Amino acid sequence: MTWHLTSDLDEFERAAGEFLRADPVRNTVLLTVMASLRASGAGAYSDVPPYFGWYTDSQTRAAFLRTPPMPAIVTDAPADAMESLVGVLDEVPGLNGPAETVAAFAQAWHAATGRQPTVAADRRLYRLTELAPPQPMPPGGARPVGDTDRDLLAEWFTAFAGDVGEAMPDAARAVDRRLKNGELLLWEADGVPVSLAGNTTPVAGVARVAPVYTPATLRGKGYAGAVTAAVSRRALDAGYEVILFTNLANPTSNALYQRLGYRGIGDWSLIELG
Repeated sequence: MTWHLTSDLDEFERAAGEFLRADPVRNTVLLTVMASLRASGAGAYSDVPPYFGWYTDSQTRAAFLRTPPMPAIVTDAPADAMESLVGVLDEVPGLNGPAETVAAFAQAWHAATGRQPTVAADRRLYRLTELAPPQPMPPGGARPVGDTDRDLLAEWFTAFAGDVGEAMPDAARAVDRRLKNGELLLWEADGVPVSLAGNTTPVAGVARVAPVYTPATLRGKGYAGAVTAAVSRRALDAGYEVILFTNLANPTSNALYQRLGYRGIGDWSLIELG
């Protein structure tokens, strides 16, 4: 049993695609990143090419990908896969994935290097069961974004990344990719954008809501719930299963999504490798 590495998306798709699509909810991040790379090329996230890995015995048991400078993203994996992954991921800033898998990697990393990884974020994956829009709805309405919103979106993407403790090395690149795919909605009140939500390009019947952002001065007015309900409804009406991640350190967002009809189905962790 071993890890196989490649920088060729087609090779990774042939080796791990069936494994990933067998559980498109838990493998949502890898699948949507792959879709973005397929649509926009190897430079979808940065000028440094991505790379991929899959773990096999008689069949694929686990997979990871990395789009530098971001941390690697891993699937559920057996413990022995995490032990051998330590030697593969010896120059990455961190690892993101299912909590049990990441914890097994952290233990193996510490045993092999003597260095202690740091938990940077604990997240929960939610699935939408039955959408319950906020009542009453705040003033305004949702609209698709356009090219004239690009500068505002780049500013808000950067602010959102700061709020959730993630890196945003190239907000403009991320915005351009999301604009091209028509993934974002703005909530406007009196003609002024007050909140943002989007969903990733659906893959294998699943759409993931991300990001959701309201500027600090406009929070507490119901805008985030309204625009999240709007983007969730859009995905539901198109026939997709709808999911999202929250940071467990933010009780406000976790409570909001539960009121909207989302239910927790698993925990994820992001660790930084010291």
